[in-house]
This record gives sequence, structure tokens and C-alpha cells, in this order.
Amino acid sequence: MASVLSPPWVPKSKNTLPSHYYESFLEKKGPRDQDYKKFWAGLQGRTLYFYNSNRDSQHMEKLDLGAFVKLTDEVPWGCSHDSGTHFSLVLWNQEIKFKAESLESREMWKGFILTVVELRVPSNLTLLPGHLYMMAEALAKEEARRALEMPLCFLKVSRLEAQLLLERYPECGNLLLRPSGDGAGGVSVTTRQMLNGIPMVRHYKVKLEGPRYVIDVEEPFSCASLDAVVNYFVSHTNKALVPFLLDEDYEKVLGYVEANKENGESAWVAPSVPADPRPGPVPPAGGPKQLPPLPVTPVSRQDKLPTPLNEDENYVIPIGDAPSANYVNGDVPSTSRPVSLKPRKLAKLPKPPTVPKPGLADLTAELEEKLQRRRALEHCTGHAGDQQAKLRSCPQAESSS
Repeated sequence: MASVLSPPWVPKSKNTLPSHYYESFLEKKGPRDQDYKKFWAGLQGRTLYFYNSNRDSQHMEKLDLGAFVKLTDEVPWGCSHDSGTHFSLVLWNQEIKFKAESLESREMWKGFILTVVELRVPSNLTLLPGHLYMMAEALAKEEARRALEMPLCFLKVSRLEAQLLLERYPECGNLLLRPSGDGAGGVSVTTRQMLNGIPMVRHYKVKLEGPRYVIDVEEPFSCASLDAVVNYFVSHTNKALVPFLLDEDYEKVLGYVEANKENGESAWVAPSVPADPRPGPVPPAGGPKQLPPLPVTPVSRQDKLPTPLNEDENYVIPIGDAPSANYVNGDVPSTSRPVSLKPRKLAKLPKPPTVPKPGLADLTAELEEKLQRRRALEHCTGHAGDQQAKLRSCPQAESSS
């Protein structure tokens, strides 16, 4: 009797764990948390991932380090001495506290975070030569990754749209990358800062020369990637410039759950919003995420952006640690509405003094008086006309005699 062949045994496939530059247990406390919560944390790129355990492949939370400001050693409240395991991560819009397993783990976390954020191995931390070698390897991987990646602050917008975004959402950052208007493959950098209550908007040109990006400043600076361009502007302005990251954590449409009285089922209902009477383009289904609406003419994202008039004259050449009045060649007026030519309004004339309305009797007398004057004027005009006609007939009579 022939035996039935059974398929060979194949072990069950396990979820592939993600590859991190550095990973270990880390306790995290956010702005809304009452206490620390323990996670298995891993750093990949400029993102911190948090897992329930070191065997999970799906993260529970993640934290983008694109809005990085600084790292500080956090002393727990109420403690007279620091145990050497606490540190704080300060971002542009929030501050998060961490607790590592040991002093060595804390220094490792700080070192790897600074490496991927500043693209350099830090030299002011208590680290061993082996630790520095690990960070140098992570730096090489991060530079190669960013060479193929667009920065999060790069948006396909026009010059005017970039100014309006920075003006409308100042809490999201003040530095934005956009396509260059010359069509040569480079990019433009738009920044907006406040100087004594006055908005200072600047535009910088970044040329594409072969595989490298060259920042067109007084001393041209060459970068291997657009992310390095962003890092140049941030580091050379003492972190006064912050990459623009649009906050999308909050819902933009109000909705509520409503129960159907007939079948008892519940459904999510969003109140209808009055439609804009002005016609606009319909976004394609499944397309990229649209930017917040701006009061400007829509620009096609797929077509080549038009070259603005005299754009080369509006770029700023120098860059310093703070806004300076020497950048007069790059001043761009920032307005709360699109620049347009409008007719100048005429000055309003003062209203005439109010005269009390006359009574009915006074009005009748006034009309009768005006009527008499008009009749007298017509009578005088007719009498004068008769006299002129007689004078004209007199010479004709004399000539005939």
C-alpha cells in the first residue's frame, strides 16, 4: 500500500523585528501623562518607536525628532539629588521626560539622538570608544538614508503659498523648503521671523550641481542632501530657524454619533458645511494629502511651477545668526492677504447738517412762492423775446422802403 507523501515541515514564520540604530528599555512620560510608562524603545532614522515588549514588531507609539530643540538632564521633582538616569527631550511643541535603566544607557540614548538630529557624533558625553564607533556607524547609515529622502518641511507650494503657510501657522515652524521657480531642479528656502513685531520674510536659493546641493550664500556651502540643507540653516542660526511641520494630530471636521430610530443602528454624522460659491478644483481620489486651504489661486502640483517675475532679485545672499537690516535686498513684505492691485478708495465727504423737516403749511407756502417766481421769470423771458423779434423786423422794413 502506497503511503501518502506529506509536505515537508516548515517552521512558522516569525515577525521580523525592525532594525534600530539603538534600542533598550526606556520609561516615558508625556505632557499629559500622570506617571512614567515603560516601553521597549528603538531609534530608527529621526523617529523614536515605542513597543510593549522587545518581541513586538508593531510599535504602539512613535515620536518624530524633526522638531528637536535640545536635550537636558532632568532632575525628578522632589528629589534632592539626580540618580543619573533621567533626561528630558525638548521639542518645538512639547517636552517629554525619560528614565533610562542606568547612567550608561542614558548617555547612549542622548548620544544616538544627537547623532541623528545634528548629523555628527557628539563629543561632550561620557562615552567609551566602542560607543562612539557605534554612533559613527549609525551616522553613516543616517546620511545614506537622508540622501534618498525628502525632508518633512519640503512642500510643493509657490512662493506666496509658502509665505502664507508660515504666517498662518507660526507654531509649526518658520523654515520651509519648496521647488525652485527657475526649473533647474534646485529648491528655494523660505523663512519668516519676527523682529520687534515686524515679520521678516527671506528667500534663499539652493542650486543643484550634479549630485550635490549648493546653498547660494556669501560663501557657498555644498550639501549631500536636502536634509543637510535644512540642518545648515538650523545650525547656522543658533536654532532660531525651525523646520515647518504641519500639525495634523487634531481633527478638522466636527462629527458625532447618531442613532437611527428605525433600526437602532448608530452612524457617524458630520454636519454639512455650506459650500463655497466659488468653483474650485476637485482633488483626485487617492491622491496626496492636501494642504490647508489658502486664499490664493490654486497651483497644479503636477505641472511645472511658473517662474515668478524678477525672482532672482528677491533672493537673500547672506545668512547670519539673527535677522539683520543688511538683508534689504531680500525683504519681502508679508501681508495677511494676497498682494493685488485694488483701486484707491475715495475719501468720504462729510455729511451735510441735518435740517428739521418743515411742516405741511410751511411746505405749501414755500411751493406757492416758488411757483410765482417761476411764472414771473417765464413772463419776463417771453416779454424780452417779443422785444428782440420787433428789433429784428425793424431793419428789414427800413431796407424795403
